[in-house]
Amino acid sequence: MIYIELFLKFLKIGALSFGGGYGMISLIREEALSCGWLTEGELMDFIAVSESTPGPVAVNMATFIGSQLGGIWGALVATAGVVLPAFIIILIIAAVLKNVLKYAGVRAVLGGVRPAIAGLIISTAAIMLLSVLFGIDTAASAPVPEWGGIIILCVLAAVAGIFRLIFKRSPSPIALILVAGAMGVLIYFVPTVT
Repeated sequence: MIYIELFLKFLKIGALSFGGGYGMISLIREEALSCGWLTEGELMDFIAVSESTPGPVAVNMATFIGSQLGGIWGALVATAGVVLPAFIIILIIAAVLKNVLKYAGVRAVLGGVRPAIAGLIISTAAIMLLSVLFGIDTAASAPVPEWGGIIILCVLAAVAGIFRLIFKRSPSPIALILVAGAMGVLIYFVPTVT
């Protein structure tokens, strides 16, 4: 039954992921593609929508994937599965955190986990970059530049750089998302002539 499968897969993702939503994206990608739930393109669309909507990325993705596969009940069980491990772990950590952080071994483990989380986030970003901008989904894929996406990325990087030079701070992510959305409409929306 799809509901049990969704719950168990997202429970596993929630239990084995560290680093928040961005750290979970690589595991969600692996599960969604290996189970045949989504294509690479659909996954990229879900990531884009998850980034653009309020709330944690992993929770949004679980909700969207669950909804795609099992409607409202699928969304509920997938979301419950991804959130439950973090909820339980936070309850446990909150109860013992002050006592545990004084041990050098615990601090060492946390220090070792940080680079792994950064690596997961960077590898997911690299995979997304190659897929979205160059159409490379596997090692055997030939690069096919997606010029619209490359133009949008370059314009956003230029806008962010100019904004930092002028205002000495980073631009609002919401503003960048809106600019990217407007550019997407300009580049990809081709009205049909009847």
